[in-house]
Amino acid sequence: MSPLRDAQLGAFTFFASALPHDVCGSNGLPLTPNSIKILGRFQILKTMSHPRLCQYVDISRGKHERLIVVAEHYESNLSDFQKQGKAVSPEKVLQVAYEVLEGLEFMNKHGLVHRALGAHNVLMDCKGNVKLAKFGLYHMTDHGADVDFPIGYPAYLAPEVIAQGCFHPSDSSHDEAPLPSGPKTDVWSLGVLLFELCAGRRLLQNIDIRYIYVYVCCMDDIVTVLAEEHGCLDTIKDLPPNVLGLLRKCLLFLPSKRLTPAELLRDPIFSGISCLYTSFLKPVSLFSSSLRCAHLELPEDISDLCKEDYLSERAIDEVYHLWCLAGGDLEKELINKGIIQSKPPICTLPNFVLEDGESFGQGRDRSFLLDDTTVTLSLCQLRNRLKDVAGEAYYPLLEDEQSSLPQSNSSNELSATVTLPLIIRERDTEYQLNRIVLFDRLLKAYPYKKNLVWKEARVDIPPLVRGLAWAALLGIEGDIQSRYESIDKDTPIPTDRQIEVDIPRCHQYDELLSSPQGHIKFRRVLKAWVVSHPDLVYWQGLDSLCAPFLYLNFNNEALAYACMSAFIPKYLYNFFLKDNSHVIQEYLTVFSQMIAFHDPELSNHLNEIGFIPDLYAIPWFLTMFTHVFPLHKIFHLWDTLLLGNSSFPFCIGVAILQQLRDRLLANGFNECILLFSDLPEIDIERCVRESISLFCWSPKSATYRQHAQPPKATTDNGFGKTPTYYSSEYQDMPKTDLSREPLALSDLKTEVSPRISAEDLIDLCELSSAGPAKRTRAGKPKIIAVDIRPVDDFSRGHISGSVNVPFSSAFSPDGELLQCPTSGILHNYKGCVIVVISHAMKTATMFAAHLVKVAFPRVCILDGGINKLKPTGLLTVPSPQI
Repeated sequence: MSPLRDAQLGAFTFFASALPHDVCGSNGLPLTPNSIKILGRFQILKTMSHPRLCQYVDISRGKHERLIVVAEHYESNLSDFQKQGKAVSPEKVLQVAYEVLEGLEFMNKHGLVHRALGAHNVLMDCKGNVKLAKFGLYHMTDHGADVDFPIGYPAYLAPEVIAQGCFHPSDSSHDEAPLPSGPKTDVWSLGVLLFELCAGRRLLQNIDIRYIYVYVCCMDDIVTVLAEEHGCLDTIKDLPPNVLGLLRKCLLFLPSKRLTPAELLRDPIFSGISCLYTSFLKPVSLFSSSLRCAHLELPEDISDLCKEDYLSERAIDEVYHLWCLAGGDLEKELINKGIIQSKPPICTLPNFVLEDGESFGQGRDRSFLLDDTTVTLSLCQLRNRLKDVAGEAYYPLLEDEQSSLPQSNSSNELSATVTLPLIIRERDTEYQLNRIVLFDRLLKAYPYKKNLVWKEARVDIPPLVRGLAWAALLGIEGDIQSRYESIDKDTPIPTDRQIEVDIPRCHQYDELLSSPQGHIKFRRVLKAWVVSHPDLVYWQGLDSLCAPFLYLNFNNEALAYACMSAFIPKYLYNFFLKDNSHVIQEYLTVFSQMIAFHDPELSNHLNEIGFIPDLYAIPWFLTMFTHVFPLHKIFHLWDTLLLGNSSFPFCIGVAILQQLRDRLLANGFNECILLFSDLPEIDIERCVRESISLFCWSPKSATYRQHAQPPKATTDNGFGKTPTYYSSEYQDMPKTDLSREPLALSDLKTEVSPRISAEDLIDLCELSSAGPAKRTRAGKPKIIAVDIRPVDDFSRGHISGSVNVPFSSAFSPDGELLQCPTSGILHNYKGCVIVVISHAMKTATMFAAHLVKVAFPRVCILDGGINKLKPTGLLTVPSPQI
């Protein structure tokens, strides 16, 4: 969006028409309220950025179908010239005409017409240039079908619009909706506006408009007729020929003879003025190769900015977002100006109510009609809140890649804010300003500053830029728009029926996704993914997976599709095969092992009652938790998920179970089923925090899956290797003789504890450098190798620092750990990662299962046993006693 500069934020409100009571659609679901329809159609208007158009910013939905629209606003408009009571110079008339036509032409190229053109909707900025306001009202209301008031002002409406609204044929066709207005309708409205500027007075104020239009339809020179009716014939006759010719070309009664804005813009009338204007260049997309060649303008000196008003250089949507964080309230602003007026409830009661709820007897409330007043939103509170923010914060330096924002910023208050809970940080105005500005610059430098994007995302991601930040974390690059447009999204396919059924049930509590436009975009993105992945199929849950990307990129389907296409292979590789049973079963088995690894007591209880992950976890992982959590929780969860590798979802699953731990341990099978049928409230911030801790405690190879995404071919593109949160993807590491070997699913299911590779053990124990084992904060080693071979075998060669606990003498027949010096060592290291080492894997598996049974956490098995380590030369033999 364009910078705020000398503009203001304005808000106006109107009501959508109410639906009849107890009306359902053909699918049996209630009809979508008209206000939701309008909200969905409005979104595309936010992308309409042009120097001659006021930028739309936001729309909010209130009670009783009330809608409040926020847009760029200026106090000055063409009505100011009429108030002066004198004609405008011909040069100014041509300037206004040319600039209005520029805006209309841009709208027409995007399939829009204004239809509400009027003197007070043609605003003027501080330089006297035109800014068209309320140009989206006709589009967002579906050509007026979703509101109870007409779109447009009678004095400026074209004759064909007046005729359509006033005169109906005698047959039944008058019940049909009127045809939408075209671009030529606005040309007539412009003609009336220009006539008023030339005449210095308003037209058609005290005259029956229907009479005038019936009268002038027989005339060839409408300009002369209007001038005579309003007593300004001499003034109009004295106009220069080019201005008079312009009025006559605009005010042609028959639309077939009237020019379109594009045609009129290139008329010789404007030959002397068109050279003064440069053609509008569309802003460069962030995810485009052309951005790398774009000229990004920055002030040479921050002090050069007018009156140090740094905020005015930020984008309008940023300023509005910060205004809301600083306590801005749209309804309160409109109430204070008298636009929204409340009535006592007793005064709104109907006189007569039918059984179905329809009411009669109450007079029409004029507050439900359109009040065209635009209220200026005061930025004083926001500016006062940001008065202590240094100018350097608006132009942060990116050269020092070793420091994150909280450390590099000079403000101690900002550094302290980063330690607060995320929900507080997201509502802190100063903090969000700094984060938004920083991310804005980093994303504009993407992919050159890709590593810095990752680093700052580890701190947090500002909600305003989350969609673009996620795209950067997923490595989206290239011409995504062309790729998306090349996919056939219109030809019917067998999956269409299932998509149609699923969409009306997917996150429909959200107003945006429940709108008809949301459904259309849902359908297109999902179908694009299905068509472009012929080896995969549509499974229920794919719609939930699509929802976060669509919500964040509602006006950029190509980016939503690109993010979804990058996300699925990373976290859900082959989950959408036609026969995905082997992939799902392996995933759930590894998850079961991770539960046993991190919480053996809970694992034992769930296994005893038969409450296995197959009964509750498939929707979790198939949709990456989007099926079980609302969107606002998914955003915080995925902010961290996207920083981790494909094993991070296991840790999220375990963290969720641990939040429900007490209830799960106290309940049996039936109670657990009921508990998960309506999942209790989960603290997402706690879940994320604990997931990271679990992830750090999990050895890389512990979550190895045979059916995970194969290693990617690494290519040096000059932008650096994509990092991950704490560890790289184990599958991407080069395979050696010490790597984990694939295991048949049947064998994997028999093992309670996960296996880790020999290279993982060497790395964790730092054996390659003969250094000490990694230690926890308590000073104990983070990992302990437990060699369960007989004493003689252990003495012939073992890992340095390992302890010998022979399996044959470790456990009683009941599975209890026997009391002996070696078992005492095990108890001392309880809570650290315990790696069980043996000759035979079966023996190691049994020993690990016994440890889990007696509630030893973080137990794993060395894949391949001691034989894997023999060729390494890392085994030591005790020195003989002298």
